[in-house]
Amino acid sequence: QVQLVESGGGLVQPGDSVRLSCVVSRFPFSESSMTWVRQAPGKGLEWVSSITPNGGSTSYSDSVKGRFTISRDNAKNTLYLQMNSLKPEDTAVYYCQVAQLSKYRGQGTQVTVSP
Repeated sequence: QVQLVESGGGLVQPGDSVRLSCVVSRFPFSESSMTWVRQAPGKGLEWVSSITPNGGSTSYSDSVKGRFTISRDNAKNTLYLQMNSLKPEDTAVYYCQVAQLSKYRGQGTQVTVSP
């Protein structure tokens, strides 16, 4: 079955940087737009960023624009999210997902930003 496995989360301080990875298997990764979404404690899912199949086009929510960078390596079936200048409000579980196919979403990785 399709697998999406995120990694790279953890406890960091405000202003720190973290890179999340998501390895995708048993799915035509290189043909698919991909998305990062997040869920903060007590809140619903929030779209963070998306990238087209060849990586030529990216988009970001206003809350992360200028601080986060989405990228992909199709040879490795891997999606990335580089997060810089982290803020406490970035604390959330981060999920990678095949764009517009929520049934293909990983198990998530926790990012906690705290002094």
